[in-house]
Amino acid sequence: MSITVETLSQLLKEKLTSSFGKSLEEATTKEVFQSTCLIMKDSIHPNWQMTQQTYDQNESKQVYYFSMEFLLGRMIETNLLNMGLLDIYKETLTSLGFNPEDVFREEHDAGLGNGGLGRLAACFLDSLASLELPGYGMGIRYKYGLFQQKVVNGYQVELPDYWLEDEYMWETKRDDKAIEVRFGGTVETTVLNGQLQFQHHDYERVLAIPYDVPIVGYNNNTVNTLRLWSAESTTNHFHFHSSRGHDYYHYLDYKRSIEKISEFLYPDDSYYEGKVLRLKQQYFLVSAGLQSIIRRYKKQNKPLHQLSKHVVIQINDTHPSLVVPELMRLLLDEEKLGWNEAWSITQETVAYTNHTTLSEALEKWPEDMFTTLFPRLYQIIEEINERFCKMLWYDYPELREKIPEMAILAYGQIHMAHLAMVGSFSINGVAKLHTEILKDRVMQPFYTVFPKRFNNKTNGITHRRWLLNVNPNLANVISEAIGTEWIHQPEQLTKIIPFSTDSSFQESIRKVKHENKKRLASYIKEHYNVIIDDQSIVDVHIKRLHGYKRQLLNLFHIIHLYNSYKENPALEMTPRTFIFGAKAAPGYTFAKQVIKLINAVAEKINNHPQVSKNLKVIFLENYQVSLAERIIPAADVSEQISTASKEASGTGNMKLMMNGALTIGTQDGANVEISEFVGNDNIFTFGLTSEEVFAYQQSGEYNARDYYNNDRRLRNVMDLFVNQHFSGDDVDFKDIFYSLLYNNDEYFVLKDFDSYIDTQKHVDQTYQNQSDWLSKSIVNIGHSGAFSSDRTIKQYAQDIWNIRPTKIESHVKTYY
Repeated sequence: MSITVETLSQLLKEKLTSSFGKSLEEATTKEVFQSTCLIMKDSIHPNWQMTQQTYDQNESKQVYYFSMEFLLGRMIETNLLNMGLLDIYKETLTSLGFNPEDVFREEHDAGLGNGGLGRLAACFLDSLASLELPGYGMGIRYKYGLFQQKVVNGYQVELPDYWLEDEYMWETKRDDKAIEVRFGGTVETTVLNGQLQFQHHDYERVLAIPYDVPIVGYNNNTVNTLRLWSAESTTNHFHFHSSRGHDYYHYLDYKRSIEKISEFLYPDDSYYEGKVLRLKQQYFLVSAGLQSIIRRYKKQNKPLHQLSKHVVIQINDTHPSLVVPELMRLLLDEEKLGWNEAWSITQETVAYTNHTTLSEALEKWPEDMFTTLFPRLYQIIEEINERFCKMLWYDYPELREKIPEMAILAYGQIHMAHLAMVGSFSINGVAKLHTEILKDRVMQPFYTVFPKRFNNKTNGITHRRWLLNVNPNLANVISEAIGTEWIHQPEQLTKIIPFSTDSSFQESIRKVKHENKKRLASYIKEHYNVIIDDQSIVDVHIKRLHGYKRQLLNLFHIIHLYNSYKENPALEMTPRTFIFGAKAAPGYTFAKQVIKLINAVAEKINNHPQVSKNLKVIFLENYQVSLAERIIPAADVSEQISTASKEASGTGNMKLMMNGALTIGTQDGANVEISEFVGNDNIFTFGLTSEEVFAYQQSGEYNARDYYNNDRRLRNVMDLFVNQHFSGDDVDFKDIFYSLLYNNDEYFVLKDFDSYIDTQKHVDQTYQNQSDWLSKSIVNIGHSGAFSSDRTIKQYAQDIWNIRPTKIESHVKTYY
């Protein structure tokens, strides 16, 4: 059933009247947005119900994707696009006197994630639904996101990100599906009929309330579910004594402690209470999610020993690793299975994705904290560890010396990655290089024991959002040249590669890029009062701020250019606009100092009468999905300059590539595979390889001070940190200076400086030949289909999950 502008206009007017008691003339933009969402939900919900009914009727095997983050961004445009209604809604809103962009911007970015991990999970959900694959997301409904970033006097300031201040239009609360999650208490062990029984006493009860969000597939009838759990208290579990008034205040304290569990994304874990809260969050998600899965499974009257034939649970990084012992607890204590059967079911059902090679990111928890919070789970982990270590001792004598470093419980800590690897049937990395590093180095002993479990699934992004939605003019140019099949089969984007040298096609691509630059320049002028040259190279570095991602190396290059322009005002170089977007973790002092330095350098350069004609530096605050959607279509250069071996994959590199930016990057993460696809002539690579980084780390021969002493350019850059050039405070940037020299430059910024500078010169020279640049840009766009999350999810579905598409019969769509 199609819909006309006239019909939709009438529906909007009726919805405004029924929901807000207002006429169109009286309505605010927010009320128009909310009415639009309500109409959409009326259309989505019948297919949503039909999807779940079909999965149950067909007994479709389903994947449950457990993740602490789902970085959804705004959903209104994605849902309209996938429903095939984006254009008609834009036309209708315009005809009624509303700017569609203003209406869409009324939706806050959902504060459910931080960076690439969460955005990957969101892309995966989109691909699952668009490929008609049965899949659930399992996450936490955080009341506050990571934080809202403001820059005050150059410093990052963290404000609460209360994204739920307005009603979240896409969620549906499911009170009837509430789950009880238990913390603390004691465990009593008894024997009944020759079997051990475990009784949990004196525990703290927390009610987990699910809020379901529909995930709409592209151009089909599939509507999958993202289930978000909220921690809530209940008076049923608190005893009042009316004669004692303090019990009321005790209850308020109790209520507050419960609600904290789902209050903040990543609470500060630099202190004990923060660590406890993080661990409670992880168990809260795992226990609520698993209990709901088992409850639903049992309603279908299927035997538990066949669980893995119908259910697969994917752990997204180490955060949900408690899936392993919690599933064992449910099978042992609640379902009364024996250990061997429960362990077999667990191992056959759970799969684990690793996202890091950084040791500090492989979570470990103190045993004493764990035993206090989860006394029964600790017993189960003890047993898993005991059996695993015995197996190593008897079956792998060559690994006996490594048992302490492979154990799940060792030196007073519980190693979550070890728990996930031992308790799962699949262990995957997220880029070819990353997986090889896991097998050869980071997890080499485990690869020796479980070689068949290790596999690679290179990350991907949904091309529907990151090309079709955020860059519609580019999508139209592509479709005019090769048709629209690429929307359903993104690998067909390669069909544009023969047009890479076609001057007419190049000109179309150039015009689109220039229009996107003009829009970004207008945004920057409006919000930052900085005028940027829309003919300049737009050089973009947008990602979480961390030492290994090396925003500092980028900044070194910028300061070097600044010094070069001051020394030689006649220096010929293409004007360039450097754009940064990044949040630093609140407790990460070094990263916050780098943000201050970026802003100090920006202030100096942007206000210099000569240098500012050729260089501009902009730090865009509060980087999030909706801001990325503004930046990425305008980018010429994609900064992917992490220390080789440190970035597991990256997905920003894929988004920028898909929109025609050329990558300058190290041979790290998915950069390696991008290079393999586009060829060395269409990417700018530099710096140490992962093997060279490992060699330096093992030999200890790297000396950062030698590079500082022997490279005048580098010395001139770094000396500005300590001579108050960028700040009136002589201590502002000394910590950065001394961390590089006295901590010996952990991420090899000084070592890679020379190679980076030379490669940036090559970038500039290449850009001056616009035909050559555009040809390379088109080649990158053409190969970007290989990095669609559709490809990644197809590989997961076939190689790990063993799930198949399930066709949802068409439902008569209504719009009211």
